[in-house]
Amino acid sequence: MFRAQGQAFRVFLPRPIARPVARLFLAVVLTALSGATPDSTWAEDREQRDLVDRARMTLEGFLADSNMSWFRDHVKDAKGLFIVPQFLKAAFFFGGAGGSGVLLVRDEQTGEWSEPAFYTMGAGSFGFQFGAQAAEVILLIMTKKGVESMLTSTFKLGADASIAVGPVGAGAAGATAPNLSADLLSFARAKGLFAGVSLEGAIIAFRDEWNSSYYGKTVRPADILIRREVNNPHSAGLREAVMKATAVKDK
Repeated sequence: MFRAQGQAFRVFLPRPIARPVARLFLAVVLTALSGATPDSTWAEDREQRDLVDRARMTLEGFLADSNMSWFRDHVKDAKGLFIVPQFLKAAFFFGGAGGSGVLLVRDEQTGEWSEPAFYTMGAGSFGFQFGAQAAEVILLIMTKKGVESMLTSTFKLGADASIAVGPVGAGAAGATAPNLSADLLSFARAKGLFAGVSLEGAIIAFRDEWNSSYYGKTVRPADILIRREVNNPHSAGLREAVMKATAVKDK
């Protein structure tokens, strides 16, 4: 029964329907009284889950790209992967770009990959080839110093860790250029093509709120990536894709 403008109305539902509806109504009331919302955990980390899913698709796209043969052959050597599914050019001010990404780190003892940690990356100046407005970016973290730099709340590429553009395209498979000794190697694609994004000077910062929301508690980078104190079953697809990409194949 409900009231409208002083009048009482009764609504009768068939018994097979009435009981489930009553249970649902009771669940909603109890949830509201508890201060939560139905499926609140999933609602709170929707953006984070979407980013994790897009990171997996970005990695799979790089692995399938014929121009990324060097990346495909050497991703297994990386100590960490930082994946930014959408690195956008900011139209509202000159020369800016940014995007959110996830970082996974390999355990040197077991070879297992960590849960993803959420970061944001911004660059004050950059240049996209082909006039692109957006790119997918993956950083291969090749050294221990590179990993340690990512464990800080904020750091600058090129200052706190060296970075170089990774080899792409024809002839890249056998590349042995000196800059391949950099702490991080960047690879980027725009509209399926090599984007040529220079990330020297870009700032990478840990996203505290996103990480806390995704894992349900306050965490720091090392808690996720090194001590591995948290987990989220949703990341299984991304971690499986990384494990498959970095598996050392028997010759």
